[in-house]
Amino acid sequence: MSQNIPQRKTDIGPPDYKQFLPPVIKKNYGQWAYHENPKPGVLMHVAKSGDRLYSVRAATPRLVSIETIRLFADIADEFTGGYLRWTSRNNVEFLLTDETKIDPLIERLHKEGYPVGGTGPAITNIVHTQGWIHCHSAASDASGVVKSVMDELYEYFVAMKLPAKLRIAYACCLNMCGAVHCSDIAILGIHRRAPQIDHTQVRSVCEVPSTVAACPTGAVRPTTVNGHESVEVIEEQCMFCANCYTVCPAMKLNDPEQDGLSIWVGGKVSNARSEPKFSKLAIPYIPNNPPRWPEAVNAVKNIVEVYAAGARKYERMGEWIERIGWPKFFELTGIEFTKYHIDDFTHAGESYKRSAHLRQVKE
Repeated sequence: MSQNIPQRKTDIGPPDYKQFLPPVIKKNYGQWAYHENPKPGVLMHVAKSGDRLYSVRAATPRLVSIETIRLFADIADEFTGGYLRWTSRNNVEFLLTDETKIDPLIERLHKEGYPVGGTGPAITNIVHTQGWIHCHSAASDASGVVKSVMDELYEYFVAMKLPAKLRIAYACCLNMCGAVHCSDIAILGIHRRAPQIDHTQVRSVCEVPSTVAACPTGAVRPTTVNGHESVEVIEEQCMFCANCYTVCPAMKLNDPEQDGLSIWVGGKVSNARSEPKFSKLAIPYIPNNPPRWPEAVNAVKNIVEVYAAGARKYERMGEWIERIGWPKFFELTGIEFTKYHIDDFTHAGESYKRSAHLRQVKE
């Protein structure tokens, strides 16, 4: 190849993230000794060199306006040299090295209406999906439910008074764009009725082979209705995922009378003390009741308070439940045990390996 050809430049793909790191992180990359949690909403990372990085965490909505982003950018310019980041649970963290600026920064955030907290043994912000704002498969709203729940649990965000950290997630349908499968408490929107097919529209807005292929359980089959190609749904095989509706708008899944919420508990990602856990069903159905969803809010708050009263220090929700047993969990929370709590899926259960920690068993 000719040596005269200039190096190709392209804008394909994301820029290198390292160019956005604060200088203290670049200097001590991979050389951190330990971290502490001096007070709610503040983390301190100490490098082997002795350098310190402080993170001040504030809660934000999942969906923010450009004005809000500009506000955060202005606050970062004033207090942190312009360095900030968003966490996976929709918090904004301001990164700084000057300890004297921490309290003025917190005061400014409070003045703008943003609470600081969510670190240590506390509830952090809820990671959630899009809901009714712009998701076609949502069984419930996301922002409305999350706002209502966090308003009620505000005291557990701004103070570190729980036995351990508590992570709450929300997904507006079982496709679960949120982390509902691995959070201490999860709120999951559910459909309870199979798609209703408008056969007069199928032939004009849908492609039958693509619609059939979109179903992960084989519940959608080709058929003929009034002499025209259409589809049918085998309801026993439908899991209400809305994949068919994604490719065929004539298969409406949403139903204002049947859609609602379910509550799941006991999941976690951490390998500390025990392996990661999948969340399990606690409440099979709660009706949608906007704008404040009082039944869902009360259910989550009840579980949080029972856990807070009974768990040991550092014990996560799933670890507490395993220690006391599921019958005791239902008794303490007052949640009714129903047939829907019985997991009869052939391949489910303890066969899943959920940890990277492997060990050889000697016979």
